[in-house]
Amino acid sequence: MVTPQHAEELSTGARQLGVELSEAQHAQLLAYLALLIKWNKAYNLTAVRNPDEMVSRHLLDSLSVMPFIHSERWLDVGSGGGMPGIPLAILHPHKQVTVLDSNGKKTRFLTQVKLELKLDNLQVIHKRVEEFQPELPFTGIVSRAFSSMENFTNWTRHLGDAQTQWLAMKGLHPADELVALPADFKVDSEQALTVPGCQGQRHLLILRRTA
Repeated sequence: MVTPQHAEELSTGARQLGVELSEAQHAQLLAYLALLIKWNKAYNLTAVRNPDEMVSRHLLDSLSVMPFIHSERWLDVGSGGGMPGIPLAILHPHKQVTVLDSNGKKTRFLTQVKLELKLDNLQVIHKRVEEFQPELPFTGIVSRAFSSMENFTNWTRHLGDAQTQWLAMKGLHPADELVALPADFKVDSEQALTVPGCQGQRHLLILRRTA
């Protein structure tokens, strides 16, 4: 159940991140949280079981990358319970957002979120990323705790081009993973993120393809 404390934590945390939420967006994010709490009991969408931890570890963590979302067509790979794809679609109603996961239970949940929150800009894809063939390359591809940087780039290479930004959301700085980055990818920038209410380190790595 979503409480007034959750609503207050979301408002305060978003302000600290410099993310402006309209009343409608605030309400949509809380409605999404309520669905996540409800479905998580049966569907095991996230390892975070305690609803009191979900605002910081899911919603605010997703909002922390919003200042780096600039282009128009986004893919959230291995979206799971919908982070950061659902918050991205809520905050940017004029951008096209695709959430992809190979787990049928998770895509059923994501489809339910799309319907209940009336997210017309959201597309849900139930497929393995290697098998997904979109009509156009995405301008942005994001992953949150999806896989190693090597796998993330290799598995999504066919989904972007030289204009695409790849955003990898990580905990600790993945120095060891960067060593194994494919030769045709380079790090455009690295950001250390501070997420209100999260104790651990958070990093965002922005990559581009050089070939």
